[in-house]
Amino acid sequence: MIKPKPFSVVSMDGETREYVLSRFPALDGREIIAQYPVSMVPKLGEYATNREMALKIMSFVAVVLPNGQQLALTSADLVNNHVPDWETMAKIEIAMMEYNCSFFAPGKISGLFEGLEAKAQQWITRTLTGLLAQSSKGAEPPSTN
Repeated sequence: MIKPKPFSVVSMDGETREYVLSRFPALDGREIIAQYPVSMVPKLGEYATNREMALKIMSFVAVVLPNGQQLALTSADLVNNHVPDWETMAKIEIAMMEYNCSFFAPGKISGLFEGLEAKAQQWITRTLTGLLAQSSKGAEPPSTN
């Protein structure tokens, strides 16, 4: 694990769970950052890709066993055995993104999404305006027949 960092999270049942977060290796991090955020957008991303990226993120998370050794959550079965619910997993995923990406740090993520929202609105406006112009009738006067 690269730069392991202890992390506590409260599950949906109010139970505090302990995990160890780590940094992504360079190439894995690049793949995760390129695919994970986009795969969460409805009608743009695909759930299968999002699930694959979530499992990849979780493979850099570990639990501490009673003997003190760390067990990385490298499979769906390990994740399901050591993460009690989907909400806890979501909190771990957010913590991993914040730990691994300076632009996802607390307070910065909302600015990133605001920028993406503005760009999306501009693109949608340009696209719809162009389509509207194409579908409009020409400026010919009505027939006198």
